[in-house]
Amino acid sequence: MFLGTYEPRLDDKGRLILPAKYRDQLTDGLVITRGQEHCLYVFPMVEFENILARLRQAPITSKDARSYTRVFLSGANDQTPDKQGRITIPALLREYAGLERDLAVIGSGSHIEIWDMDSWNAYLSANEQDFADREDELIPGVF
Repeated sequence: MFLGTYEPRLDDKGRLILPAKYRDQLTDGLVITRGQEHCLYVFPMVEFENILARLRQAPITSKDARSYTRVFLSGANDQTPDKQGRITIPALLREYAGLERDLAVIGSGSHIEIWDMDSWNAYLSANEQDFADREDELIPGVF
């Protein structure tokens, strides 16, 4: 399970040192791909394979399903962290997420999200009050 927020920096070669707390869950490989709100998603290989199996169940006749699958998979990049826990974020994905030097790496349960720090702060500012004020049950049985 991935939890917490970390603030690493992207090096000049587009590499990121993963938080030590996350590394054991990613040693068997990972997939980086486009996420919603212009962040990146990082999935352990096993979790990504589960998502891929669910995507395969979508009807090929559904234009929305085809479009989502194309965007989601066309930027996907599989890799294994090096001995220092570094991964390389491809230029295509750095551009999509607007990644500069300062990053926010957040745990989202089953996956990690990588945000440009300024984008994360803007997102949090725009959404934190709605979170605090939520009165209705958004996720059945949870809150």
